[in-house]
Amino acid sequence: MMIETSLPDSVERVLLDEATIQQRVREMAAEISADYKGIRNEDFILVGVLKGAFIFMADLSRRLTVPHRVDFIALSSYADKADATGAVRMIMDTRTDITGRHVLIVEDILDTGYTLSYLQRVFKARQPASLKTSVILSKPDRRQVEVQVDYLGFEIPNVWVVGYGLDFADRFRTLPYIAAIKPSVYEK
Repeated sequence: MMIETSLPDSVERVLLDEATIQQRVREMAAEISADYKGIRNEDFILVGVLKGAFIFMADLSRRLTVPHRVDFIALSSYADKADATGAVRMIMDTRTDITGRHVLIVEDILDTGYTLSYLQRVFKARQPASLKTSVILSKPDRRQVEVQVDYLGFEIPNVWVVGYGLDFADRFRTLPYIAAIKPSVYEK
């Protein structure tokens, strides 16, 4: 258990501690492993969405008991704070051809739904054998586009969260827990 005085000044409160996160990741890995049992290494690919999913992806992939490969994709959103249009563009694609393979998208957070919806459309067009999603956090109150999530870690309230790969201005990604930051930090 973490004591309040050890939190960075910008952090308001811890939403999910390290032990809770790790327990849920173990559960998700067991469920995914059961669902993909019998799949060959070259046929099952985890695709992590950079930068936010890198810690979740590492933890999840190490706990899988089925053979798999890992790859990454990076996206950028054109939306600004005032106008969330949902425009997304790819800035780094996978290195692996996913055609005919089983693909699991590994994402840090499902917010409006635009990013995951975009990825699902792009990947489905490449004709994978199957396409599923694994997301550690979901903010259902922010959803603007409904998106299928096959493996979900936690639902959280509509607060700005950091830690476990998530950031604010590229800070706080490596915190071992998920915390809400103070509104005064991002409302500046």
